[in-house]
Amino acid sequence: MDSQFSQRHPLRILLVEDNRVNQKVLLRLLKRLGYEADVANNGREAVSIVRVRAYDVVLMDVQMPEMDGIEATRCIFEEWPPEQRPQIVAVTANAMPENEVACRNVGMMDFVTKPVSLEAIALVLNRCQPIKGR
Repeated sequence: MDSQFSQRHPLRILLVEDNRVNQKVLLRLLKRLGYEADVANNGREAVSIVRVRAYDVVLMDVQMPEMDGIEATRCIFEEWPPEQRPQIVAVTANAMPENEVACRNVGMMDFVTKPVSLEAIALVLNRCQPIKGR
């Protein structure tokens, strides 16, 4: 993994995380891959931001105050046709199988558990594609 990763895989990324420490850790990992991500502090904020700015990928914490990641994903998916939706990746400390099933059932394309490693983030981002036409 290197800072050129983002040039080989150009993506616009929104990080949705309510915990400031986790925000810093994830932003640092993304920076090591060459990305500068925007940040939302909860699901409600994420929905508002996605309305005004196009993202290819949303790294979505699942458990947050105000609006959790599951509900935020539903709201985002209701507003955009499938070909224009950002790819949403669950980022959670809850590694239980039923949590992963719930995330996938709502339409999240992938699932990463905390603590997140550089390799795990790179693997997920490598599977993501830029959204065309937004």
